[in-house]
Amino acid sequence: MRALDSLFNALHRSPFRQRFKLNAKDQDYLQQKGLNLVLTHAETFIAQRLAPAHPPNDGQQTPMRGHPVFVAQHATATCCRGCLAKWHHIPAGRALTLEEQAYIVVVIERWLTQRLTSEALGQ
Repeated sequence: MRALDSLFNALHRSPFRQRFKLNAKDQDYLQQKGLNLVLTHAETFIAQRLAPAHPPNDGQQTPMRGHPVFVAQHATATCCRGCLAKWHHIPAGRALTLEEQAYIVVVIERWLTQRLTSEALGQ
């Protein structure tokens, strides 16, 4: 697992990762439901879609849109086991530990919080 500042600096340099933005529907959902509930959804998505040693449809299990967490996963390279290995140094081929799952949720939380903060500042 990477230090968050190092990770976010690297993600910021990736044109592919930088293209992910919350659309108006995702922003509204996040505002209405609140960050805590959305992070509860993230915990469930991670446990079901990423935590198994060999997730079904790995590399395609995270939709590109439809929920703020899905967008955050692509923006933070927490979308599949391949990206977790490349960007976060979490090896594929074994189940994620609870600590690794919690780390992924923290990464998603930081990205979503940054989006909320920049939206509040009108950026």
